Amino acid sequence: MTTQQILHAADRLSTWTGKTFAWLIVALMLVVCAEVFKRYALNAPTAWIYDVNNMMYGTLFMMCGAYTLSQDGHVRGDFLYGSMKPRTQATLDLVLYIAFFLPGIGALTWAGWGYYQDSLAMHEQTFNATPLPVYPFKFVIPVAGAIVMLQGLAEILRCVVCLRTGEWTPRLKDAEEMDVVEQQLASSTFVDEEARRDVMERAKDLDEAARQRGRESA
Repeated sequence: MTTQQILHAADRLSTWTGKTFAWLIVALMLVVCAEVFKRYALNAPTAWIYDVNNMMYGTLFMMCGAYTLSQDGHVRGDFLYGSMKPRTQATLDLVLYIAFFLPGIGALTWAGWGYYQDSLAMHEQTFNATPLPVYPFKFVIPVAGAIVMLQGLAEILRCVVCLRTGEWTPRLKDAEEMDVVEQQLASSTFVDEEARRDVMERAKDLDEAARQRGRESA
């Protein structure tokens, strides 16, 4: 297996995990809408809805972290990073991954496993009129930590490859908003080819400028 295949295998796992758990946002919306209807239309609020919302949103947030990392989507606080050469970027990333990422995510995974075991041992429940088990939610902590750690190791390998070659290896391409816009324009009968190209070029310039500002601001 080549280095690129190893990197893409980690990217695929993170992407599959992120896209799978992203459906929780749909479930969360349905639960909230149902609760609003019950509370204000039927005057029958649900006691456990607040805890369910927190668990679902927390699971969504944590399980999508590796996917965001695989797409280089986390905000960078260094406004000089974008102007650096790839080898300089890789050096900085490698130092930060080793100094902060590995200890931090390692501690999160280790402590999360301990929290889950303690919660399972006591069959921890929420404190409301309809108690809900907490330990399945706490199990998400070490699982999410392990997946983020795996993606982080892939990012470290990506940095090492960049230091050797002087170029970043291509990431696993995923559908982006620009792809959807381009597909919609291509199927439109009201936009000619020249106008479509002009719109896409402007949209991509705006998208790239927004990404650059996101990397340069904390």
